[in-house]
Amino acid sequence: MIQTLFQVALGGALGASARYLAGVAVLRQFGSHDFPLGVITVNVLGSFLMGALVVFLGHKGLTHWNAFLATGVLGGFTTFSSFSLETWRLMSEGRYDLAGLYVGLSVLVSIFALIAGVALMRAVLV
Repeated sequence: MIQTLFQVALGGALGASARYLAGVAVLRQFGSHDFPLGVITVNVLGSFLMGALVVFLGHKGLTHWNAFLATGVLGGFTTFSSFSLETWRLMSEGRYDLAGLYVGLSVLVSIFALIAGVALMRAVLV
């Protein structure tokens, strides 16, 4: 368990660093925009890599790398890739109802939670 935790932690540090560098690269390449181009670039790239990775690791019998690569590196790079993987898993199992509920709740509840966090902190700091 502790070894797996260290794998996730190391992978997360690498993934978060890669996310930062990717954001800087997008900013340098395209400049600053109102649209969060760096974030969507990382989310789409991370989701693509997550899809390719889980198939590759499963096919090659290397699932012991999941904690480091999928949860750690790609989870640190973008949690959106994990969100996409779970949505795809539900859809591939024919659970479109749960997939839709998961997507809707994840997006809407997360936005409302962010708004609540902003409101709470503004009230506390006033």
